[in-house]
Amino acid sequence: MKTTPIDNLQAPPSEARAQRADARRNVERLIVAAREAFAAAGANAPLDDIAAAAGVGSGTLYRHFPTRLALIEAVYRDSVERLCTEGERLAATEPPAVALIDWLRGFVTVVSEKRGLAAALSDEGRAQSLFGECHAMINAAGAGLLDRAKDAGAIRADVPLGDLRMMDTASAIAADTSPAAPALAERLLTLSMDGLRTRTGPQP
Repeated sequence: MKTTPIDNLQAPPSEARAQRADARRNVERLIVAAREAFAAAGANAPLDDIAAAAGVGSGTLYRHFPTRLALIEAVYRDSVERLCTEGERLAATEPPAVALIDWLRGFVTVVSEKRGLAAALSDEGRAQSLFGECHAMINAAGAGLLDRAKDAGAIRADVPLGDLRMMDTASAIAADTSPAAPALAERLLTLSMDGLRTRTGPQP
């Protein structure tokens, strides 16, 4: 009698889709829990605690992220992807100057989130590729918003994106050393943007 090898057996399509959906939700919950844990306790936050906060077992965490660095890399990349997606939303829903400022606020948050993660990844050869990809994504998102604000006459035409990013990074780093970090970051961002606006440009 002919038998079918067990390796060739497949789950019904509906069951396979459900399994994939469950796996995606688990990954999303793990990344959210890890981001919060790393922000609170640093890149060495206990992985078992992260799994528990995500509502999954440690085995599920290690199945998706076999090493701590794999999880750190996923959180780092997710922060950048969320920032870029938010840039698209802002460009579609807000006036140019407002969209740029709101995106820069998000950029400050992402810089604060990923500073410790970048340090943890920096000794790994693959980190340079990750950093390059993420910088390219951020540059593309920021350039689109900045050009839109320039075209609207809201931002000086001679402002390069690199300067804008450096100012925001400096604001985030300065705010990290202050007990009033959110308020200081907002004040520094406001002062920076005041210097970048055209004299007669529309005000957000």
